[in-house]
Amino acid sequence: MGIFKAYDIRGIYNKDFNCEDVYKIGYFLPKLLKTDRVLVGHDCRLSSGEIFEYLCKGINDGGADVYYTGYSTTPMIYFGTATGKFDASVQITASHNPKEYNGFKISRTGALPVGYDTGLAELEKMVKSGKIDKPEKKGRMINYELKDKYIKFHKSYVPDISNLSIAVDCSNGMTSILIKDILGNKPHYLYDTMDGNFPNHEPNPLDENNVKDLEKLVIKDKCDIGIIYDGDGDRVIFVDEKGKFIPPDLIIGVIGKYYLKREKGNVLHDIRTSRAVSEYIRSLGGTPYMWKVGHAFAKVKLREIKGIFGGELAGHYYFRDFFNCDSGIFASLIVLNVVSRIKKEGMTFSSLIDSIRVYANSGEVNFKIDKKKEAMDALKDETTSKEKPTAFYDFDGYRIEFKDWWFNVRPSNTEPYLRLVVEAANEKMLQDKLEELKKTIAGYIA
Repeated sequence: MGIFKAYDIRGIYNKDFNCEDVYKIGYFLPKLLKTDRVLVGHDCRLSSGEIFEYLCKGINDGGADVYYTGYSTTPMIYFGTATGKFDASVQITASHNPKEYNGFKISRTGALPVGYDTGLAELEKMVKSGKIDKPEKKGRMINYELKDKYIKFHKSYVPDISNLSIAVDCSNGMTSILIKDILGNKPHYLYDTMDGNFPNHEPNPLDENNVKDLEKLVIKDKCDIGIIYDGDGDRVIFVDEKGKFIPPDLIIGVIGKYYLKREKGNVLHDIRTSRAVSEYIRSLGGTPYMWKVGHAFAKVKLREIKGIFGGELAGHYYFRDFFNCDSGIFASLIVLNVVSRIKKEGMTFSSLIDSIRVYANSGEVNFKIDKKKEAMDALKDETTSKEKPTAFYDFDGYRIEFKDWWFNVRPSNTEPYLRLVVEAANEKMLQDKLEELKKTIAGYIA
């Protein structure tokens, strides 16, 4: 079927999966997670209503009650899973993907993610070959009020933003239903109505083409900060007062200025994160921990290391204060707190970022390639034969560090790509190393 991924279930509806598959996913989910209560929410994609109908029919026929929240962000479902003590929840969404995609983010007790290694592989087998029996007792549909509680929770973290001019782009996605209740009407809003056609730009703020309108708005209205959320609200990207896109890993350092001022502790970051971030976290008294990419791994690891917060290059930020889950809105409130404070001290957002960013970084470069492992091993062998590494990590692709530069190469868990990040002490070295690595990879592209 191909829709069962490392972190979630996702594909093009009525091409990669259909209503029959959705029904089976719903039917077997209560059995997989051993529960008779499932919390369900959905985004505004055009296919979400039909998918919701068949998913709930399957869950009910599987003998479980559906607690229905209506339109939801993905973090809202995480919040409901944890606070409502559900042993299973589903958000119907394809996150940042184009409009024809849809899928499911599944969580279990404590809002822990269900990834391929922790249940989705078993669910895939059930969907492919499991037997469906007529239910002895069907489950019920129960309306479950969550939105007001969720807004109230966030409002307790809203800082004094009276000194800030803020631009917010909701990408016509799910943060549209919440953000004005949390931040009020003072910010300058873009694309703040739900629209499953995503008419203004795709709901993927990692693609800088989708951030252009926000950058223009920041400049036009002389804003101190720009904020853009993805389609389901679990990711957030920031723009500085100059209208410049901020690499998401650097925001881990910004969040550190909020939390590490209050207490010292562990901070999680993924294997692609700039060396500058871990150095900055240490300078604030924190202890950085590097781990695999993806929410299914990060949430578990943050609990394991008893971390205060964590972040990823993809714009996901995880918080002990938010049940060790990721939330775009929650992250933006923490960043607004810092930006408001530094403005009172005469500092701009861009100057704070510049104090963190001390190396030249390529960002993530993608290669469509079949021979992923062969290309990765060639990069490892060629670079280590020329220079002795100072550190080597192989838990998510390879991160190989040298005295003045490092690179991470890893296969995408969700797409047919090899992803490369390179960082060096200066721009010339970065370009030289990047060209060397690209030449090696080119030999493995069909």
